[in-house]
Amino acid sequence: MLKHRGFPGRLTGTDYQFIIRRGNAKGVTPLTRRERFADRRPADRRADAGFMEALWNHFGEETFERGNLDAGRLSWLFGREVIAVEEDFDPSDYEALLRINVDVARASFPDVIGDA
Repeated sequence: MLKHRGFPGRLTGTDYQFIIRRGNAKGVTPLTRRERFADRRPADRRADAGFMEALWNHFGEETFERGNLDAGRLSWLFGREVIAVEEDFDPSDYEALLRINVDVARASFPDVIGDA
């Protein structure tokens, strides 16, 4: 499992985790698309925005490997702002390649991505 050096471990001042320390011995937690409903708590919304900002600052428009990014946090963005690169994408693979869907991310998090 690739460890993304320099990537923030969590949202500052909270327990919202962004990365994991080690791979799961029982199996990799698969990425799934989680729906973000309008009634989500403000703290959850800040965590999503903080994670998106960390992804943007660390990877930009480049393709990146899932590696040690937290599956739960990533799943809140997966399928919309973060998309699979490969057609044969395996949601349970630490080496799966992802990228930010810039147009969708910009629409969802305009304060984070901003205009081109």
